[in-house]
Amino acid sequence: MRKKFFLILTMIFLISFSGCSNSKKATKGDTAQVIPPVVVKEVKPVVTAKVPDFDKNTIMMKPGKSVPVLMYHSISYEKDNPIRLTAQKFEQQLKYLKDNGYYTITLKNLYEYFMTDTKIPEKSVVLTFDDGYEDNYKVMFPLLKKYNFKATIFVITSDIDKYPTSMTSKQLLEMEEYGVDIESHTANHENLKELSKDKQLATLTKSKKDLEKKLNKKVNFFAFPYGGYNDNAIAAVKEAGYTMAFSTDGRWSSKSDGILQLHRVYISSLHDMEEFKNRVTNPNPN
Repeated sequence: MRKKFFLILTMIFLISFSGCSNSKKATKGDTAQVIPPVVVKEVKPVVTAKVPDFDKNTIMMKPGKSVPVLMYHSISYEKDNPIRLTAQKFEQQLKYLKDNGYYTITLKNLYEYFMTDTKIPEKSVVLTFDDGYEDNYKVMFPLLKKYNFKATIFVITSDIDKYPTSMTSKQLLEMEEYGVDIESHTANHENLKELSKDKQLATLTKSKKDLEKKLNKKVNFFAFPYGGYNDNAIAAVKEAGYTMAFSTDGRWSSKSDGILQLHRVYISSLHDMEEFKNRVTNPNPN
């Protein structure tokens, strides 16, 4: 009886030990096969503050008219520097436009008006800024939002993220998402009139590709640095894939001058308000 009882106890012990061993092996195996859960970070949608379209009930411009395209540079202060306009003077100009019923249209609006007679307000104006100064982001941009205006910045692509006085890729993206159109001003601010056709095409193509990669959009518009161009430059602009380009010739933009050599009206820090009003209301202000 004792032997039988002893055998039963031995068998129970062996079975329990075997079970524990198997349990430990199974647990170890299970642990090795456990895949940690994938943590998916919440992706917040990009909020784009779209500047409202113009009022469709306003008086529209007849086809074939010229449009004032204003050319600015820096919104800052430097004594006797004509391209650096103070924030106070710039806001005074924006306020004049707002108070007098002007609509700031986009370059796309302008292009469609010239090429397809798409309607735009009779009191249309285009705001453009050359080079890509950081004060365009820090000073001009908040004022633009304050007055709910549209604008275009023609940037020198090699300067992006390079100098403290130039804008960063992040700043350009933020402005683009809001509705400020970022377009090309060559790769290195070259005067195209002084370059060979090959070099013209090279800087035009590089700046376009670099901007398109940074902004994830198609770049269609271009401004000639120094207003410099010739027949080769116009041909290179077209070959590079731009659909509209601007000089600095001082008059309102008109399709009759050529879609790739449109005029712009220069706004200087040395101009008073009377001269500003003249340039906005007179197609040939100079």
